[in-house]
Formats: sequence, C-alpha cells, structure tokens
Amino acid sequence: MANSPDSSNTTPAAADAPKRGLFSRKPKEAKVKKPSRLKQIGEVFNMTRRHDPMVPWLMLLVFLGVVAVSLLVGFLLENWITALLIGIPLGLLGATLILSRRAERAAFAQIENQPGASGAALGTLKRGWITEDQPVAVNPRTQDAVFRAIGRPGVVLVSEGPTHRVKPLVEAERKRLARILPNVTIHVIESGRGEGQVPISQVAKKMGKLNKELTKLEVSAVSKRISSLGTRLPIPKGIDPYKARPNRGR
Repeated sequence: MANSPDSSNTTPAAADAPKRGLFSRKPKEAKVKKPSRLKQIGEVFNMTRRHDPMVPWLMLLVFLGVVAVSLLVGFLLENWITALLIGIPLGLLGATLILSRRAERAAFAQIENQPGASGAALGTLKRGWITEDQPVAVNPRTQDAVFRAIGRPGVVLVSEGPTHRVKPLVEAERKRLARILPNVTIHVIESGRGEGQVPISQVAKKMGKLNKELTKLEVSAVSKRISSLGTRLPIPKGIDPYKARPNRGR
C-alpha cells in the first residue's frame, strides 16, 4: 500500500515544530534590547575618565557649587527646602554638561592624527550643513585627504595632512569648484596641529563663525550642482583608501 503524500514529506523538524491553529498569532521575534540611558552615560563617563582623570572632580565641584548657591538663595528667601529641590536637578544638569564637553574632547583626542579624523569633525556640525562621509580628494600613498562641506557661508574644504603635502589636493579641488561655482565663496581650513592649522576639535567651531552668504535654497542648489558633476578621486575606481590603510592596532 503506497504511503500518502503527507506522510512521505514529513520531516523530523516539521514533526517537532508546534502546530499553529487557524486563528493563532504568529510568535513574536525576540527584540534586540538597547542599552539603557544610564548605561550609555556610564560608558561615556568611563571613556572620558580614561583620557581625562580630572573629570569626576570637575563634575563633583560643579554639582556642589550649584547646590551651595541654591541653598544660599534659599536661606536668604527663608525657603531652603524648595531651593534644595531646585538646586539638585540643576547641579546634575551642570555636571552632565561638563561630562558632555569633556567627552567630546576625549573622543577627538582618540581619533586625532588618524585618517578620516577631519571627516569625523564635520559630523559634529549643526543643522544647515551638507557634508559627505568620504573625502572629495585623497592621496592613497600618504593618506592625505580633503573633505567638503556646503553651508550658508559657501563651500568649505577641510584638508587633512601636512600643508606642503596636501596643498596640491586642495588647490586642485578649489579650482574645480571655482569653475562650476564662480559666484560662491570657497573657504579652506587646514586641520592639524601645525602652524596655521586648526585642531580637529575646533574645526566645527571655526566653520560656525564664517559669514553667511547663501540662503537655504541656494545651499541646496549648490549641493545639487556639485553632485551632478560627480566626484573624481585620484585613485583607481572601486578602491576605498581607508580600507587599505595599515593596521594601527579612529
């Protein structure tokens, strides 16, 4: 007697699987649990303390200072309990701001002198800027690079590398942009610790102080104009210079 199709096609895995009813719900997939906010703050604090051992004392000093001032005002107003309830959250806020500033410095200290550090600095810009993750010009041998940002001040080229070495890359990109954007100001900022250069932690701040010359619509038009012409890197097509960099163990 021949076996029925159902019995011949049944596998051990299928036999062990729980059967679902007609109206039963599909089992939910396990969600990846994200770290809590307190855990994230703890990780930032530990990272910052490794590079800046003074940060716990500065945070404590700010917290106690804010609470002390609040209590002093509360005693003068003869309502120290309310002043304390207000002072504690303000003290925590002040300590958090100190941690945020010091954490940013520590993060920049970790990536300084590494390829792509200037691009990471552009990632801290406020809204209103159009940036690119990849450099617009790069020397694969020396890893000198030029990054670009477009904003209301115009086009900003941020170089990465010694001045004498990266200058030809900057000038070539500046001349190319000047041909297609004759009425747009092109700024050049050299990042680094050399003479006339700007530390990467100060690049975004320096860009924020540039005079605004374009409207938001003009910024969008300039970005589309540049994108339509593409980016020509001086490297073979399909090669990422950052994947080819030597292992350093940004």
